[in-house]
Amino acid sequence: MSTYIHPTAIIEPGAEFGQGVKIGPFCTVGKNAVLGDGVELVSHVAIDGRTRLEEGVKLFPFCTVGLAPQDLKYKGEETETVIGARTQIREHASIHRGTVTGTGITRIGADCLLMATVHVAHDCVLGDGVIISNNVALGGHVEVGDRAIIGGNAALLQFVRVGAGAMVGGLTGVTRDVIPYARVFGTRAELLGLNLIGLKRRGLDKAQLHEVNSAYKFLFTGPGVFAERVAALAARNSNPYIKDMLDFIAAPGKHGILTNVAGEEE
Repeated sequence: MSTYIHPTAIIEPGAEFGQGVKIGPFCTVGKNAVLGDGVELVSHVAIDGRTRLEEGVKLFPFCTVGLAPQDLKYKGEETETVIGARTQIREHASIHRGTVTGTGITRIGADCLLMATVHVAHDCVLGDGVIISNNVALGGHVEVGDRAIIGGNAALLQFVRVGAGAMVGGLTGVTRDVIPYARVFGTRAELLGLNLIGLKRRGLDKAQLHEVNSAYKFLFTGPGVFAERVAALAARNSNPYIKDMLDFIAAPGKHGILTNVAGEEE
């Protein structure tokens, strides 16, 4: 595979390319960029900083990747951006490098799709297979688990965590952590139940779905205080999907777990 660079593209000395890279018109690639095999920059793409694009990544027009974070504490430190294999970043999306006050790296997993005008702030970590719809804004340090889906125009507060397989509805503001496999929606996010379609796609049969759904209902609508329900469920359950939820709840988070159920008073 031969590499193609359009005559109008500007490539700083030091940038590294794999095989079969395609760089279209009016792209700029900084000196510390590393582009893996088969990476394609369609046109007008800007790559800066210590940025690594893994095999088969495709960036569409007017994307910016690895530029300095929108953080007044940032003083030009050498931080990083990594985008996993085969991920597609659509038009006008912006992905900023990490900061030394965070992990130092902004990381997007493999096989993700970030649609037009998505913003991924500094130090965010996205798992594999994540889909983020148009106009979504992720604040700094946000974590999104594998195969989660974020609907259009949603906004996630800095340091929020969204668990694997969760689904955030469009126009939703997320200010607390969303457990794996949950569905949330609302101006301020509320729980709607589990992402049952997503769980079916993972291969769960009817009995398994019933078990996981029953555990969810016990956690969020059962008697007693939330911490006691978590402990009770952990003591009697070995289902791996329920364990995912319990492990997520047990992990430290800055904002706490979203427990508001739609239609119920806080």
